[in-house]
Amino acid sequence: MEYIILIISAVFVNNVVLSQFLGICPFLGVSNKVSTAIGMSGAVAFVMAIATLVTYLLQQLLIALHIEFMQTLVFILVIAALVQMVEIVLKKISPALYQALGIFLPLITTNCCVLGVAIMVVTKEFTFGDQVQMLNLAQSVVYATACAVGFGLAMVIFAGIREQLELSEVPKAFRGVPIALVTAGILAMAFMGFSGLV
Repeated sequence: MEYIILIISAVFVNNVVLSQFLGICPFLGVSNKVSTAIGMSGAVAFVMAIATLVTYLLQQLLIALHIEFMQTLVFILVIAALVQMVEIVLKKISPALYQALGIFLPLITTNCCVLGVAIMVVTKEFTFGDQVQMLNLAQSVVYATACAVGFGLAMVIFAGIREQLELSEVPKAFRGVPIALVTAGILAMAFMGFSGLV
């Protein structure tokens, strides 16, 4: 039951983009087309899940060595290495997706939702019923993966809306970024409706 609560919480209730406002840069920058949004979501999901697994284990080492103050630096280095790996693989497997993601692919390194989730799972206490506890390794990976799914869901929905807006008659003053920001705000308010679920 804890895993279901974690998944629902991460995807809908505490969506990293629409509720916590982490990862806004790729959310606005790569969401012009659904296909690009799906590719970026997959890359972020892979990096976020693996980064959380590695950083969780490294956090235990940092605590054992009493050098917890190195947490952010170590986590950024792990994320940067994983992003480089994803970049190399995408360049070989899907050059078109690699070109479509452009500058936003290396920017996953500085995507605050990846680092934010990695730090959150090792520092934040979660409430399950009447128990308050830290997440174990399996829960951390499930939570990170669910956060990535929530990120992807927000990206794909937003990209689909933006594709439809390109075909619609939008007043001249609202074309482009203004209507995208208004739409993102409305989408965030729609996700607030899930706050009573968990």
